[in-house]
Order: sequence, then structure tokens, then C-alpha cells
Amino acid sequence: MNFKNLQLKDYDFTFTVASRWRDMDAIGHINNETILSYFEDVRVRYLSSLSIDINSQNESNSVILASMKIDYYHQVNYPDIFDVGCRIIRIGTKSFDLLSSIFQKDKDKTLVSGEFTIVCFDYVEQKTIIVPDIIRNQYNPIVDQI
Repeated sequence: MNFKNLQLKDYDFTFTVASRWRDMDAIGHINNETILSYFEDVRVRYLSSLSIDINSQNESNSVILASMKIDYYHQVNYPDIFDVGCRIIRIGTKSFDLLSSIFQKDKDKTLVSGEFTIVCFDYVEQKTIIVPDIIRNQYNPIVDQI
């Protein structure tokens, strides 16, 4: 699916990040690793806002990252300020997908999007678990907007 036409308002959770000198590569682009760290930050903050604790291996109601796919639509350069958005785009029985996108601050131009498959996991029992209601209740399909 192509998510580049979504706007920041289409995301359930957002935060702002300023690029740093160390974030760029030799060409002045924000490094691929840094893009992933922006996505990680928004994912952790969003899940935390839903009371999903991913910081402890003693949790029986947590999550684990299973896969990711990144699409670059435009160059992401230093220096700049970005808005990063996150939302749930698919719910399964034991997993769900998050969409995260990076926008140039105060512009609705998607620079980069990432799809992340998250598996619900019980670290105490070391097994997958059913997607909790708090996640299911956040799901709001966006198919009509694409």
C-alpha cells in the first residue's frame, strides 16, 4: 500500500524531532539508521501511551517487533525539524501493524513511511498472546483515505 498521501492529522500519535549534526551522512541526508531511530521513538511513545510496557522482560502483556518495511519518498536532509506520526493499520489475532511516517515540520508532505509488524508477547511465559483490547480499540481503518 502507498501511504505517502496521508497527512499528519491522519495519525493517532505524533511527536516532533529536530535533526542533529550526527544524524546525517556524507551527502547531508539523514542516515537510514537515524530514520529507524525516529520510527522507534514514535513507536515506543505510542505504545507507552496505550500502557504497553516494552521496557521489561518481566511483562506478561507486551510486544515484540517482527518485521519492518521502509519507503523513502523524498530526501530527508540536515538541518530540519520533523513531525513523526504513528497509527495502527492492521489488527490480527496475535499481531498488528503500525504505520509511522516522517513529515517536514508544518508541512503535509510525507518524506518517509515505515510499516512495522508487532507481535503481542508474554515474556514471562515466552509465548505469543492475543492482541489486547486497548490495541483493538485504537484501530481505525484508513483504506478510504489512500
